[in-house]
Amino acid sequence: MGSGVLGGIQAQPVADPEGRYGVREERLLTGATVITAVRTIASAVLAAVAVHEESLELLVVALVVYWVGDMLDGFYARVRDCETRIGAVLDIMCDRFNAAAFYLGLAWLQPDLSPAIFVYLAEFMVIDCFLSIAFLAWPVRSPNYFFVIDRPIWLWNWSKPAKAVNSALFAVLLLVTGWMWVGLVIASALLVLKCVSLHRLVKIGIPVPGSVD
Repeated sequence: MGSGVLGGIQAQPVADPEGRYGVREERLLTGATVITAVRTIASAVLAAVAVHEESLELLVVALVVYWVGDMLDGFYARVRDCETRIGAVLDIMCDRFNAAAFYLGLAWLQPDLSPAIFVYLAEFMVIDCFLSIAFLAWPVRSPNYFFVIDRPIWLWNWSKPAKAVNSALFAVLLLVTGWMWVGLVIASALLVLKCVSLHRLVKIGIPVPGSVD
């Protein structure tokens, strides 16, 4: 795998001599993408109904469907060896759609939480989205394998602890405590972390298509 150097920062890749994390045959329709589609539609419909019925409980069900489905499609793709870059991009896009449906619904039902929610959405739907699709510049199958390109960025964003903090901690804290100011602090900290990750990515340099070794 190629790596770039710019502004004094050296990418810290992991060797992949067997090509275990590289690009394989691309297909749109796989078992994993079907799961992604089903969980996306189901969660979005539940969120819409929850807002219409003004039901926080149903909105939480929508969130659980999103989370469980997100774990299931990734697990299925790895177990059945059908991971594709198309599937990874679809998963990233659908994550943002489901997250937006949930958090906008939560802001509608509990408007006092809106400041924290909108900072989180700025982090997750803009900066984190850019970071997540940046893997396409390298021949890896998804951001889950970004440690092949640069381990620190992967640790901060797509390791299991990082994923848990980025997706679960904020939502659970808001739902359980309702503490807007604590949520705002967590969302702001995540925003700073994503900006640091983006700065490192820019310093490493995103390769021009066709230039990766």
